[in-house]
Amino acid sequence: MTTQPEVLTAAAYAPSDVTVRNAHVSGRAAYDKLVAEADADHEGYWARLAREFITWKTPFTRVLDDSNAPFFKWFEDGTLNASYNCLDRNVERGLGHKTAIVFEADDGAVTPITYAELLERVCRAANVLRSLGVKKGDRVVIYMSMSIDGVVAMQACARIGAIHSVVFGGFSSQALRDRIADTGAVLVLTADQQVRGGKHLPLKAIVDDALALGGCESVRNVLVTRRTGGDVPFNAPRDLWMAELAAAQPTSCEPEWVGAEHPLFLLYTSGSTGKPKGVQHSTGGYLLHAALTCSWTFDLKPEDVFWCTADIGWVTGHTYITYGPLALGATEVVFEGVPTYPDAGRFWKMIQDHLVTVFYTAPTAIRSLIKAAEGTPMTHPRNYDLSSLRILGSVGEPINPAAWEWYHRHIGGGRCPIVDTFWQTETGGHMITPLPGVSNLVPGSCSLPFPGISADVVDEAGNPMPWGQGGLLVVKKPWPAMIRTIWGDPERFKASYYPEEFKGRYYLAGDGAIRDAKTGNFTITGRIDDVLNVSGHRMGTMEIESALVSHTELVAEAAVVGRPDDTTGEAICAFVVLKRGRPTGEEAIRIANELRAWVAKEIGPIAKPKDIRFGDNLPKTRSGKIMRRLLRSVAKGEAVTQDTSTLENPAILEQLGLAH
Repeated sequence: MTTQPEVLTAAAYAPSDVTVRNAHVSGRAAYDKLVAEADADHEGYWARLAREFITWKTPFTRVLDDSNAPFFKWFEDGTLNASYNCLDRNVERGLGHKTAIVFEADDGAVTPITYAELLERVCRAANVLRSLGVKKGDRVVIYMSMSIDGVVAMQACARIGAIHSVVFGGFSSQALRDRIADTGAVLVLTADQQVRGGKHLPLKAIVDDALALGGCESVRNVLVTRRTGGDVPFNAPRDLWMAELAAAQPTSCEPEWVGAEHPLFLLYTSGSTGKPKGVQHSTGGYLLHAALTCSWTFDLKPEDVFWCTADIGWVTGHTYITYGPLALGATEVVFEGVPTYPDAGRFWKMIQDHLVTVFYTAPTAIRSLIKAAEGTPMTHPRNYDLSSLRILGSVGEPINPAAWEWYHRHIGGGRCPIVDTFWQTETGGHMITPLPGVSNLVPGSCSLPFPGISADVVDEAGNPMPWGQGGLLVVKKPWPAMIRTIWGDPERFKASYYPEEFKGRYYLAGDGAIRDAKTGNFTITGRIDDVLNVSGHRMGTMEIESALVSHTELVAEAAVVGRPDDTTGEAICAFVVLKRGRPTGEEAIRIANELRAWVAKEIGPIAKPKDIRFGDNLPKTRSGKIMRRLLRSVAKGEAVTQDTSTLENPAILEQLGLAH
């Protein structure tokens, strides 16, 4: 892999004295002390934090069981309940009247809920589940949009020891069916409809279609919440209204005390074989990392208003909406809608209205809002009061330096640290990230490992790579929040994450990385399968994308994939969204040539894209994730046969078919 000069030589931004002084982890010396503690006594370090951040019903006496590696167990003989840790204990320590969630609906209606009110709703919902025969260890599939109801559903499952599996509300009936069948779910929790961008979209009807496909005979009931009041198919006695049942239930519910290794949830993530992987997370270790990273990475204080813009259908919504902030007794914003409705100033208006202090969003959202701000000046963040912000965050993929600089300058006013977090569904929480009171921030770099995480860059044989040279990102020691297995497929778990090439020693993240030769800061270079081999030169797609987007005058967004080439082995194909209208004809050829020359200057001639295709947008899911697998098919000229029902804009695939 090649280095990324733009990233590694970029100017560093030091945290302010005030930020350092007030941070939970205050200064580089404090960080180094934590790292030294973890290096000297790995188990003792995590045990100390587990006792500090988690309330245990039965204290653990065993910290790490590695006798059956890589099926590690943490705090195995301890018992706890995740819902109790997020709700009851906050009420018990006098925070019952504190606002837990400020919910803003698609139409702008705002509904706050306190910790005491949230606990009551969760207890009623948990009692409903118990009344329907749902018990500890049963799986419950949740197919809902962003709402208080969604958080309540997850917490209610955790309260009774049921294992929840949230399916993103944009997935098709087939995708939903596959996940219901794989989990063997006994119940599905859904809503009549969801609201996004002013549109009412089906949920319950899609559940019906999924169950009609067959293979879901384990489902006994479908519980439905009312969101819009729209007419939906109803199949009694299988289908039941949550509100009617909950109204008759007690407002208290004794938690089910479970072992620390009891599965808290299953969350499906894409696999290279096409079959989704059911990532299984534990209760104790996962909850510890959710709370700990919320505290240290976001430096959350009692007075903060935290907003993570993710969806509960993704792991970010699990860790940094449903569990982490609530485990700390924080106040958070939950948003139903999309960042561009009714206009592209929606995020900035919400920060202004709710006095958000910590804001956590995705690079794809940032880049799309850059384009909107420059195209529609009325939605530019300068028109809003963002002075409440003190920390910004980025999640989902590496943030290119140009977007980082815009985010820092226009949203953070040049004063807010940006925590560029690297982690995965499988890791449970942040793995490599700046800490606000510690790191000198370098645009494009995710900085240093979270204290206690033993990350490194190695070659294909597992040998450490010198700083300044790229390789494979691995984690050398187990950590409490790590994936426990793939549901129903332990062999796939071992092959995917603890391959034989590493003799089962290291967790393979599946990403390439490079460490700065001087500072040791990590920069993620892209997925291993997104490394291109052009005429024998290996390049990460992320560095080419970063070079394209660094042309700040022209480019709003870019995605790069490879396609087979008879001459070079692989050819680079770039899909580009400009800050102006989509060019055609001679103008498209001229701009494509300008961008090739730009990439050659930024990286080298070998990195020039052979094809450049322009579009009004990139193919994205409704959560903003770019579907690069679809782009690979487009680049190869193949018919797209994959499921495109999750795309926000499926028609864009045709537009991107023309090369320049």
